[in-house]
Amino acid sequence: MKVGVIGGGAAGLAAAFELLRQGHDAQVFERSAFLGGQASTFDVGGSRLEKGYHHLFTSDVDMAWVIRELGLENKLEWIPSKVGLFHKGRIWDFSTPKDLLKFSAISLVDRLRLGLVTLYLRRRRNWRTLENVTAAKWLPRFVGKRAYEAIWEPLLRGKFGQHYNEIGMTWFWGKIALRLASRGRSLGGERLGYPIGSFGEVFDTLGERIREMGGEVHTEANVLSVAMTGGNATGLEIQLAGEHPSIRRFDAVLSTTPSWVFASLAPELPSSYRELLTGTTYLAAVMMILELDRPLTTTYWMNIADSEVPFVAAIEHTNFVPPEHYGGSHLLYLANYLDKDNLMYHMNHDELLEHYLPSLKKLNPDFDESWIKSSHYHREEAAQPVNGTAYASRIPAHRTPIEGLYLANTTQIFPEDRGTNYSVRLGRKAARLLLEDYGHGVTGELPQPVILDSITSALDW
Repeated sequence: MKVGVIGGGAAGLAAAFELLRQGHDAQVFERSAFLGGQASTFDVGGSRLEKGYHHLFTSDVDMAWVIRELGLENKLEWIPSKVGLFHKGRIWDFSTPKDLLKFSAISLVDRLRLGLVTLYLRRRRNWRTLENVTAAKWLPRFVGKRAYEAIWEPLLRGKFGQHYNEIGMTWFWGKIALRLASRGRSLGGERLGYPIGSFGEVFDTLGERIREMGGEVHTEANVLSVAMTGGNATGLEIQLAGEHPSIRRFDAVLSTTPSWVFASLAPELPSSYRELLTGTTYLAAVMMILELDRPLTTTYWMNIADSEVPFVAAIEHTNFVPPEHYGGSHLLYLANYLDKDNLMYHMNHDELLEHYLPSLKKLNPDFDESWIKSSHYHREEAAQPVNGTAYASRIPAHRTPIEGLYLANTTQIFPEDRGTNYSVRLGRKAARLLLEDYGHGVTGELPQPVILDSITSALDW
């Protein structure tokens, strides 16, 4: 088969790689000048750094598989991670159960209750009974109002803004199950993975491997529409850099674009399917990255549980990967997920930095603006789908109503949360589904996912 793949992020590249591994042809078309999508990079101190923070959990078997297949496993390091929580003007360690017991901002009874509920969620496998209740209703009932208001409500508000009380408990369960899986049976400190050289190097190498296997990977390739013949998808109208638009014919088309983009590329989709696409709400990821001449804190991942701090997390990358990799600079991500009606969404680089600066002094009273050597601003429009209640019933199928046209994007990653690992898995599964639909056998098994009771049983595969 000859398949056209729209998008050169993790899902699109993984799908093309799988198609070629199964003996078929694939051509990838990426609108940007680079591969990797949300895992793309920029240069800092002579090394590559992700525009948005990235790491792997020990449960991320799909991304680890890709890294091994590309011969890059010697670059994948598993590093102890230090997690913190900023609450009521101070930083609390939050890496182990012992740290929870020391969290005196809530009573000992509330701490024990919070820990027991977390363990319960970690062990729970049947998430479907959580589908019709929001996290904002379930959590106060089981962890208690004080613990919820101290920890989980501020984090939900920071992550989802005005949508925080719409988020389904299934999404929250998935986050807990995934995070704790990286701590092993002992629930000690977690170890996180990072490919020294960046995730961008992984995806560039994957693009090169696809070309070596006979496939094509095009950047700066603008897909204008899905070409139709007799009601079926038969190709793509594409404009490559410096060329006139042209039609390329394919036996099938797989899109990995955000849902609203996909709807615009295939206007022939019936209204019922289009409603599933356009009904998805996305939040933009807004990243401010500071190059500092010294560390701000000793923590890698800092969750912010303080409504007066205007960002949801402070991720100090060089408390994870040493600053020597980046010319000695200490690198700090200030992360936000924003609706388009949020004032911060409309701030430019300088305005947002100015808005954030006072809060850095809260994290470290000694902070001075002179510590900043440089700053960088990046925004990803379709970073986080809003996962409400009964979300599984609103997921668009991978098989669209148009024959020969398939979709694989982050709205279909559920109950797990979006990320490079699950995008890789999604792309490979969609490619195998497509081949099976056309009567082609597939060989080999996919890595076993950590969250066993997955929505995949209710989807097309």
